[in-house]
Amino acid sequence: MTPAERIQHLADEIRRHEDLYYVKAAPEISDGQFDALMLELRALEAAHPELIAPDSPTQRVGGVPARGFETVEHGVPMLSLDNAYNEADLRAFDDRVRRGLGLQEEDAAPRYVCELKIDGLSLSLRYEQGRLVRGATRGDGVRGEDVTANVRTIRAIPLRLRGAVPEVVEVRGEVYFPKPAFARLNAEREDAGEPQFANPRNAAAGTMRTLDAAEVARRGLSAWMYQLVVIDAPEADATHEAMLRQLADWGFAVEPHWRLAASIDEVVAFCDAWKEARHALPFETDGVVVKLDSLTERVRLGTTSKFPRWATAFKYPAQQATTRLLRIEVNIGRTGAATPYAVLDPVSVAGSTIGLATLHNPDDLARKDIREGDWVVVEKAGDVIPRVVGPVLARREAGSVPWRMPTACPVCEGPLSKPEDEAVWRCENSSCPARLARSLDHFVSRGAMNIEGLGEVLVRQLIERGLVCSAADLYALTPDVLAGLERMGPKSAANLMAQIDASTRNDVWRLINALGIRHVGERGAQVLADHFGSVEAIAAASIEDLQSVREVGPVMAESIRRWFDDPHNQALLHRLRGAGVRMDGPVRTAPEGPLPLAGLTFVITGTLPTLSRDEAQRRIEAAGGKVVGSVSRKTSFLVVGAEAGSKLEKAVALGVPQLDEAALLARIMAPS
Repeated sequence: MTPAERIQHLADEIRRHEDLYYVKAAPEISDGQFDALMLELRALEAAHPELIAPDSPTQRVGGVPARGFETVEHGVPMLSLDNAYNEADLRAFDDRVRRGLGLQEEDAAPRYVCELKIDGLSLSLRYEQGRLVRGATRGDGVRGEDVTANVRTIRAIPLRLRGAVPEVVEVRGEVYFPKPAFARLNAEREDAGEPQFANPRNAAAGTMRTLDAAEVARRGLSAWMYQLVVIDAPEADATHEAMLRQLADWGFAVEPHWRLAASIDEVVAFCDAWKEARHALPFETDGVVVKLDSLTERVRLGTTSKFPRWATAFKYPAQQATTRLLRIEVNIGRTGAATPYAVLDPVSVAGSTIGLATLHNPDDLARKDIREGDWVVVEKAGDVIPRVVGPVLARREAGSVPWRMPTACPVCEGPLSKPEDEAVWRCENSSCPARLARSLDHFVSRGAMNIEGLGEVLVRQLIERGLVCSAADLYALTPDVLAGLERMGPKSAANLMAQIDASTRNDVWRLINALGIRHVGERGAQVLADHFGSVEAIAAASIEDLQSVREVGPVMAESIRRWFDDPHNQALLHRLRGAGVRMDGPVRTAPEGPLPLAGLTFVITGTLPTLSRDEAQRRIEAAGGKVVGSVSRKTSFLVVGAEAGSKLEKAVALGVPQLDEAALLARIMAPS
């Protein structure tokens, strides 16, 4: 094939697989195979930029964050829907429709389409000549915000439509958070000490107003389309049922559980059937949208200033309950984030029993004035983390007092502290038992001490049996002790002991990273090791000394100083030193000679044909380049080997160029 033909073939294949994966939920290839197609397409487009089409799959993510959102006016207003809350409301809606159409009792019943009501953010999409040109939020219904760059990152939304389409197509739909993506986002925010989103709807709205399209792409939004905007008079036999099928034919994701109802009785039955069944769906739905099927009858009914007369939104009862808040306790995460949570008198909400609920952070708790002993309103939407909405003030008992955040860790009794510019309190003791399991997971990980064979299950066995109380205890383990654990035998124990022993000879930056000092990641550890040469030198450095190091700012410097000043951490270092863990290394100076990679930042992923990852890093640094552990917009190149992981996906999303080993070596050998 010519480059143009190959680019077209790859683009068509990628679109087909995106449709299979994101719309039809029936993938034919693995993620790695999909990444390989995208990588080849991006490489060809980089070599032939004149062949890049605006609707190429590589163009889903913009290169730089937006400065703001422009306001756009909708060609047809995006009206709200009137609500129905019970069977009587649904039948009253049907009566209004029949009267508006002049139907008598003996006339055929109006037909309706029932669609699950998606708990997300309404969008309007405009296509010209089959290509996406604009995405806008609902806004006030007349004017919304242009969020095209963010819309392009949502793979359930096609950049180009299939088949024959009109010159201009405008569709309406809902962007939403799948439950797994929402849970992952909240877990990441909790781990980072950031407030969690209360529900998927708020998260979707907040994400679509994020100015960084790459961050939008990373979060994993999806979308369902449900309406084709008809400006001219519809054909006499035009129906909503046919419209939904047309949208699917063009390549849009249409929520598949919609049904055509021949009467209001069937509408009521549909709503009843989904009252509990909806909780098993992989997305949130809080009701059913009921629409008159005939488009010509819709025109006859018209709209009010706020609502169409031909549709209503049936809302399920709020998934809330009232119960007693018995006490407020504090959970300690891996980074030491101290998060208050409610211990409740168990209550049933949305088909499950809730005994614990999040309270987000102390500032939010104080703002709502939630107190121990209060009667509180508890909310849970499907699989979302239960939360306390607020107190029932009318039932508050006399003598109750506001809750205060403890100043000592409830587990290790070490001090809890909160920086002035943050909402999160933290336990700084890295040996705190509550932090131990996740801290050990980090300590043994590939980017830290790299102890293969010591996974999460084994780590927890060691903790539960009292064999490990800190990272230093790993170096006191014996083959006999390990062989006595579940799923371990003499050979596995010997292999793990060899890995633990080998880790004592690691480069010192690995130990610095493994310590889990807040704000110090893999790259920060390498910078500190290169500058100071030893853990002892870092421990003795003042904040001013630390800030003088390239890439170390005030926040990181203060965090490092705070960590080394903690007596628990000093004791940990003493034991690691006694176990023979390497604490020092060479102080690296700037490389001499030609520097063809000066000023460039690299990330390495996968297995290279001839170079180990450490060897590739040494060669890059010797040529003046810098190797970091994660991909960002500042990354110059991603070096890609076999079985590349998620870093490749992020590089593709951010538009970061990729190199194979041969291309990397060619750059290193090139004259500076």
